[in-house]
Amino acid sequence: MVPSALSLRVVTSASGYAPVHFQTDDGLRLFARDYSSSLSALTPLLCLPGLTRNSKDFEPIAPWLAQTRRVIAPDFRGRGLSHYASDPASYRPDIELIDAIAFLDFLKIDRVAVIGTSRGGIVGMLIAAFFNDRLGGLFLNDVGAELDSAGLLRIRSYLGVQSEFTSWEMAVANLKSSNCGFESLTADEWRAFAQRVFKPVNGVPRIDYDPALLRTFPSVEDITAGRGANLWEFFGKIGNLPVSLARGEHSDLLSAATVAAMKQQNAGLDATTIPKRGHAPFLDEAPAKEALMRWLARVDAKEKGR
Repeated sequence: MVPSALSLRVVTSASGYAPVHFQTDDGLRLFARDYSSSLSALTPLLCLPGLTRNSKDFEPIAPWLAQTRRVIAPDFRGRGLSHYASDPASYRPDIELIDAIAFLDFLKIDRVAVIGTSRGGIVGMLIAAFFNDRLGGLFLNDVGAELDSAGLLRIRSYLGVQSEFTSWEMAVANLKSSNCGFESLTADEWRAFAQRVFKPVNGVPRIDYDPALLRTFPSVEDITAGRGANLWEFFGKIGNLPVSLARGEHSDLLSAATVAAMKQQNAGLDATTIPKRGHAPFLDEAPAKEALMRWLARVDAKEKGR
């Protein structure tokens, strides 16, 4: 599918990225951040965010990654600065896959390496399965071939809930109650986390996604029955591409047992546990950055040999 009525703004913002706007075939105007205007010949990075997140997810690492290569961080439809869909049934990984490929076509980018957090990692596995020739490598952030029911039920418990916060302190308290495993964060880190998750509306924080995302999320019955949590078929399509994984030590969505099974299926998987993190690590942690550097070295070596 080729997007139509496209436009690209090339003026770089004060935050170090150029805002990009493009329109999908079904008429949605989507947004992305394009970091680095350098002419690097290295394979660009496509950074795909979590289910309820957006391009702000990668604020902690995008400028660092962009020191050596182009970094693209889109907002999926219905999130961030991208328009909300008139049909909430389109909030699905397969549609987000189509949007991502159309976006790459618009930017005239033939191949990327993908960093995918949670839902973004699922879309990354779909790229491996259906557009393998466009993929130079995959870095999975706290997502894998199986999703644990505890994490899915926790996400479902807050998904689409528009809490009436009256202050950022209330938003931080909400994050603390709904995101386990981050007890070591400082007050400033919690505030920065909240500012990536929520958006200011008339001076108070509100969710930064379409509440209708809930409509395509698995039901409690499906989750408890284990339906929709098996992604082994798509993980198996990664083949010999450079693949790495970061798992939060306290993650309730990706178990250590699943990671071990993934390593048995794909001996090339480089898996790293990020201490004092739940779902999902921010990727600016020292072990995560070290894992990213190892992965990028593998990606660049393999791409050079193509």
